[in-house]
Amino acid sequence: MPDNLTKDNTGFFQRIVTFFKKETVLCIAAVLGVGSMCFVPPDSGYLDYLDYRVLALLFSLMLVIAGFQKIGLFRCLGLFSLRKIHNTRQLGLLLVALCFFSSMFITNDVALITFVPFAVMTLAMVGQSQMLIPVVVLQTVAANLGSMLTPIGNPQNLYLYTAFELPMGVFLGYMLPLTLLSLGLLLGAVLLLGSAPLAVEGLERAETPSRKQIIAYVLLFLVCLACVIRLLTWPVMMTVLVLAVLFLDRKLFGKVDYFLLLTFVCFFLFIGNVKRIPAVSELMQELIGGRELAAGVALSQVISNVPAAILLSGFTENVKPLLYGVNIGGLGTLIASLASVISYRLYGNSEGAKKGTYLKSFTVYNVIFLAVLYVAAMVLLPTE
Repeated sequence: MPDNLTKDNTGFFQRIVTFFKKETVLCIAAVLGVGSMCFVPPDSGYLDYLDYRVLALLFSLMLVIAGFQKIGLFRCLGLFSLRKIHNTRQLGLLLVALCFFSSMFITNDVALITFVPFAVMTLAMVGQSQMLIPVVVLQTVAANLGSMLTPIGNPQNLYLYTAFELPMGVFLGYMLPLTLLSLGLLLGAVLLLGSAPLAVEGLERAETPSRKQIIAYVLLFLVCLACVIRLLTWPVMMTVLVLAVLFLDRKLFGKVDYFLLLTFVCFFLFIGNVKRIPAVSELMQELIGGRELAAGVALSQVISNVPAAILLSGFTENVKPLLYGVNIGGLGTLIASLASVISYRLYGNSEGAKKGTYLKSFTVYNVIFLAVLYVAAMVLLPTE
């Protein structure tokens, strides 16, 4: 009996450790949220902490993107694009561009989940496996930087766009210069990889999803966009999305990242409580005020850019430098953006993966891109 008990306890603790490693940010957010309750006991004011519109949009967008993935639309588009590829330079440009531009609409993590395995498959089939590490690293950088252009490109943008009630034109105006610079840097990085003749005739053919499926999910995506630009309220959007998915494919509800939603809730709880502690709130505002860019970059390196955006937003009104900080702050360390962790895992699962070499390459590219974009952001901010 004691031996069984010991085994059960060991298994239980192993599951806890595994969960913490997988959902580190959620665990940190939960500790902060619960800890803050010791200083501000639960009351009716807690209900005002949550940004229900952000949570509803995240949930709905995850449902729609899961639908697009399940019908194979993104993979189909990728395979179709390969038809006119003649050399490795064109192939590298295509694989990186797919992540850069698609991330603006399907989020950076979904872009990587879709196109990193696609890159692994394609490069292996055309005998160019030596390109895999630089291409996947540049795909990761591309997804993190392309996604910063739009409010729906990544969770931190969606949150800040909603929390600060930014007009769409203003948001795009803020982010366009850095996005264009990022595109130029990525183009230069891919061109430096060199070029060699290539034949892609042996690749599999794309299976085109049914027209009805494509139309259905495109319409649902447009419903989400209507809410983003404030043509629809979030309750209306949620109602339409939930009813439609129940009819189309209810299994998509299982594809939603509920841990990400819970992470947002925990940070909302922490920020709401801290703002009700005058001494702490004033100190945070004093420390962050005027340093949003540096704070966003630095904090992102430690806890990743999504929670950094949520935490810092509670103590500043300067949204432009904060947007810059948490978006370019997704570069740097592997955990600066959770999307980077996703691509690292996907690469690590490929045959013959060299994780040490990957991490060195990842660090070099990220430090260079971060340094250039940080300087550019500093130049752009005084024009505010």
